[in-house]
Amino acid sequence: MLRKISILSILMLLAVSIQAREYPKREMRAIWIATVANIDWPSKPGLSVAMQQDELTGLFDLAKEYNLNTVIFQVRPATDAFFPSDLEPWSQWLTGEQGKAPDPFYDPLQFAIDECRKRGLELHLWLNPYRAVVDTATASISDGHPVNKHPEWFVTYGKARYFNPGLPETRNHVATVVADLLKRYDVDALHFDDYFYPYRIAGEEFPDQEAFEKYPRGFAADEKDDWRRENVDMIIKQLHDTIEAVRPAVAFGISPFGVWRNQSDDPSGSATRAGQTNYDDLYANILKWQEEGWIDYITPQIYWHIGKEVADYAVIAEWWSKNVLGCRLYVGQGFYRISRDSNDREWRSSRQIIKQIKLNRTYPNIDGSMFFSGKSLSNNPRRLKEKLLRRPFRYEALAPVNPRVEQIMPGVPRNPVIELDRDSIRMNWESGRNNEVFVIYKFKYGKVASTENAENIFAVTGENALTVEVTRKTNPRKYYFVISALSPTNIESVVEYFKDISLAE
Repeated sequence: MLRKISILSILMLLAVSIQAREYPKREMRAIWIATVANIDWPSKPGLSVAMQQDELTGLFDLAKEYNLNTVIFQVRPATDAFFPSDLEPWSQWLTGEQGKAPDPFYDPLQFAIDECRKRGLELHLWLNPYRAVVDTATASISDGHPVNKHPEWFVTYGKARYFNPGLPETRNHVATVVADLLKRYDVDALHFDDYFYPYRIAGEEFPDQEAFEKYPRGFAADEKDDWRRENVDMIIKQLHDTIEAVRPAVAFGISPFGVWRNQSDDPSGSATRAGQTNYDDLYANILKWQEEGWIDYITPQIYWHIGKEVADYAVIAEWWSKNVLGCRLYVGQGFYRISRDSNDREWRSSRQIIKQIKLNRTYPNIDGSMFFSGKSLSNNPRRLKEKLLRRPFRYEALAPVNPRVEQIMPGVPRNPVIELDRDSIRMNWESGRNNEVFVIYKFKYGKVASTENAENIFAVTGENALTVEVTRKTNPRKYYFVISALSPTNIESVVEYFKDISLAE
């Protein structure tokens, strides 16, 4: 009898383990919402405030429908702002004219924060460090833009204008913008993309020789590449220190180009043949930032398919999983690649993304995905939504805890009550200490109840009430509900049972 019980216990544990791998309770599932050139939002500049807000909340609603849990919102695409700022002008991609505020006035960033909170979505602020003007021929540039106030800080490369990374004024300005944001807005993370030094233009040298001569910092003439890498190191370190000083519970994430270095240039690099790399061309020594503890998560943009000859998704994902160096690792994946008309056969269906997610889950160091980009949610290429919800995203998942940030502990939600009113179930509760998001679990009477099983997550919300229809899947004669809270750093409280006030009556 004891042997039978032991075998049964082992089988149950094995089943739970398989279920956890297939449907993890904790997994980053994020969507990038790009504002540069109106890629995702708003659909075009100059929309009415009501239309802007409707479009943005529509994207947030879609994120919830896809069972995502995080939004990466681009608020500083080109040294401009999607929030009121004394440091940089309003973005041209919001109102159509740089420096012009929305009318009637509202704060798009605060609006996004409030709407994400209602839905239980994390919000990461996406900024670009060096880009100042995307296209000098077509850009709307206000008098208050830093390129006009401090032209000596900038250089032109190709058709764009960039902060000169070799100048200390550059680092100080970006750090000041970050500090200002953190002091005024309650966000979960700061997120920087892959544009450090810009991607190389054939036959054109980046024009930073004057800065190199002015601030050589001991580097010889033939060590300019190392000097450039140190420039980027210094801004990353300064941003890390700024976050630590102002709001240490906020995570600092970097989303670099997918390849750090090719193995042909460095034995520790990946087995790839990328035309440009982070280390050699963008001067971004990502591994150093991870190792030094300057960043808290890494999201390499691996926008290629499994089996691609020069840059195989599987090869690169495995390489990053072996080089996390204490960071959380979320893989950047390309929803936008999916198209019936793609030149790559692998992207003519949405199965490629499904295969990538399944592969990610075989690596213990990969903690989820960030997807580019928001308009793919509404386009739903090749029935992506249905395929995600049928299998890998069948259940909701909570965003991971990042151990590198200062943790905030939550209290328990207070006074949770449930009331049956004809065909509806009404749940209400009060916020406890440091409660940002609430997780409601549903269990069947007589069955094993585990909050570690994602299948039992019934709802994730930032509201203090929930009303659902009575169906065979919610019938209070068969099911009961409990609630927990997540802190701003995703620490989960113990659960509290709902008190049925219908019975009390």
